[in-house]
Amino acid sequence: MDGNRFAVALFGIIVSVVIGALAYQFIAPLTISVFLYYSTRRYHRMLRRFHLPANARAVVVMFSLAVPLILLISYATVLLAIEARRFIDQYALVDVANENFEWFGGINEIPKFTIEGLYGAYQSGDLAPFIDFATQHATFFTTLVSEFMLNLFVVVIVTYYLLVDGNRISQWLLNFDDEAIIREYLEAVDRELEAVLFGNLLNVLAVSLIAIGSFSTYNAFVPPAAEVPYPALAGALTGIASLIPVVGMKIVYVPLTLLTALPIVLGGTLSSLVYVGGFFAVAVVVVDTIPDVVLRPLLSGEETHVGLLMLAYTLGPVVLGFYGLFFAPILLVVGLTFANTALPRLLGASETEEPPALDQ
Repeated sequence: MDGNRFAVALFGIIVSVVIGALAYQFIAPLTISVFLYYSTRRYHRMLRRFHLPANARAVVVMFSLAVPLILLISYATVLLAIEARRFIDQYALVDVANENFEWFGGINEIPKFTIEGLYGAYQSGDLAPFIDFATQHATFFTTLVSEFMLNLFVVVIVTYYLLVDGNRISQWLLNFDDEAIIREYLEAVDRELEAVLFGNLLNVLAVSLIAIGSFSTYNAFVPPAAEVPYPALAGALTGIASLIPVVGMKIVYVPLTLLTALPIVLGGTLSSLVYVGGFFAVAVVVVDTIPDVVLRPLLSGEETHVGLLMLAYTLGPVVLGFYGLFFAPILLVVGLTFANTALPRLLGASETEEPPALDQ
């Protein structure tokens, strides 16, 4: 009997190691999936009032995330291309590139981003340097695109099934209960992860609305030359950038400030830079500082310390790379919840024992 148990246990260990090794190869998309699951689970549950089945609610949640994000990125890309072409034409940067970059030689102008414009540029040979460049780096581009699509597929599938079968997974984990310690710990982790990660989603939405309102209000009181381009788009991107640690929203409003100031400097109307300085002050104080001080503590979970959470968002990408932005706060919540719930009981602390009060 003991031999059978040993064989089963050994087989289970081997299978667990193999699954763990495979999961590690996809740790980034799996981490993002868990992050998205806890960020959107309340929304998924809220849709019950419409009497939709779990899989239909999961599809609605996924489309609610994907469609606005795709539209936002597409809109931003098109506007960036249009504005870049306008800037290149206005300041004759094609001639400068012809003089300084050998591979760019022979291009007379940047083609219009239409079917007719691109076809005309292809016939005239203006696209030849770009086609040659893409051909020389085809392997790199193919690998990059294929890896991105594979990771995106994993994120979509895992997030979908977590939303649909999350309750079944939690019930399965609770089968390994031991004197209610495991149940208490898993339920506490589940609640805190939802509170922290759903708070991040609310913070993105709140910052986006604040940024859109601030940028639009600024444009209403300044001359046209000092207006911020596309305030709604810039505000939405600012909200998304609030997820990024340390630099956060600065990666949007700092380049936006420079982009607003550049035509003024080139046009010689330096007195209008006062308005640009005012915009930068509004972005720093109203959009960046006040929400970070007021909103983030309110939306950072029930038990997790705000300072530790900020450190996790800061150090996670430094230590682990991109996916550390999502993995570090999850790991922090798991560790702190274990220290607050399971560890005291494992060490023999009484369930009714209160922690000592700190001196004020």
